[in-house]
Amino acid sequence: MLRFIFRLAAMVALSISVVMAVTDTTRSVAASSLVMTPLNASWLAVSPDTRAAFETFVRAKASPLVWDGAVAWVLAQPGFAVFAVLAFLLYAVGYRRKRRGAEFAPSP
Repeated sequence: MLRFIFRLAAMVALSISVVMAVTDTTRSVAASSLVMTPLNASWLAVSPDTRAAFETFVRAKASPLVWDGAVAWVLAQPGFAVFAVLAFLLYAVGYRRKRRGAEFAPSP
């Protein structure tokens, strides 16, 4: 059941990544140059209140250094790439490995 949840979350993250990539591609074609929207800009466009709440939470619970270092760097990356990496990691966690020797088992 837990693997299913991780695979479902990976599918949702991949879907968001594809939507963001199509949006960036459309903007690139319209501008006749490469356009890659940072995750921070996309998040602020969709929901600035949750972005501000997340920043306040991270600065209060972890440290301002965590926000300025790691989180700000991730938010500066293209949104489609962040969600693609997240989808890959979630899928890797939810991946079911084949049992070793299963291909040699006699069929009933």
